Amino acid sequence: MSRVTDIRYVGYGVEDFDAERKFYADSWGLVEVAATDDMAWFKTHGSAEHHVVRLRKSAVNHIEVIALAADARTDVDALHDKVIAAGCKMIHAPRDLDAPGGGYGFRFFSPDGLPFEISSDVGRGDARTMAKWEGMPVKISHIVLHSPDNVAMAAFFTDVLGFRVSDWLGEFMVFLRCNTAHHRLALLPGPPHLNHVAFDMLSADDMMRGASRLRKMGTDLLWGPGRHTAGNNTFSYFTTPNGFAVEYTSELEEVDFDTHEHRVYEPGPHVMDQWGTGVGGPQTMPKPHPDPCLFQPSDV
Repeated sequence: MSRVTDIRYVGYGVEDFDAERKFYADSWGLVEVAATDDMAWFKTHGSAEHHVVRLRKSAVNHIEVIALAADARTDVDALHDKVIAAGCKMIHAPRDLDAPGGGYGFRFFSPDGLPFEISSDVGRGDARTMAKWEGMPVKISHIVLHSPDNVAMAAFFTDVLGFRVSDWLGEFMVFLRCNTAHHRLALLPGPPHLNHVAFDMLSADDMMRGASRLRKMGTDLLWGPGRHTAGNNTFSYFTTPNGFAVEYTSELEEVDFDTHEHRVYEPGPHVMDQWGTGVGGPQTMPKPHPDPCLFQPSDV
């Protein structure tokens, strides 16, 4: 069955383009691989994915695209047909992509109005073996979104795009996998909005080293360090200069894509942080609000 198999990148429209560009290159630890006067593309050191973040100067902070991967052009075409059958509003049909890295893909709006791309045959970049204590991201780990009906949205991702449910936190948060990582997407109730993008670090020590670098460069820890229950991953959350939440994480659980059976974790004092040591908490994260450009396609 054709399905999504990974995350490629997140594209942001940002009001302060220069500050966001400097943050990802100098503080967060990414590598700029292409740029124009008002756009920039960044990769990680440890993954061959061509880019994981795209920035474009904009009049308002918003999400321009969430790009997902499929294995082959035939899978892209099959997923396009399924998305149409699900009644989603299309941005463009499958075609050769002219962005850095190229590839073949299509774009559409989720039922909530957030813009997605599904692609294959994107060019690969350079990847290197990273060493402990570098404290820089290896790859994108996962994305968390808000939805007014997260149960229905979970059904869309599973029934249409081929994700599977890994776990629930009570009835309010669902974790979805598209490969052996415990989750690549998670959904929370709320207005259609990006909650955060998480980046895998080589180890918990690298997460802490990265947090130290960020603090020294003027970006304070928002929530953490701690360890979640579902997925068992460590976490530390921050915000970018334009107010987008980002996470350093490590040790995310690996599961069998076909056979893993989900469980429901009951809400409790340590369900969000098993260690109970982190500063802040979910209440310190940016408050969800509808993305200001729902159902408005980016022209690039």
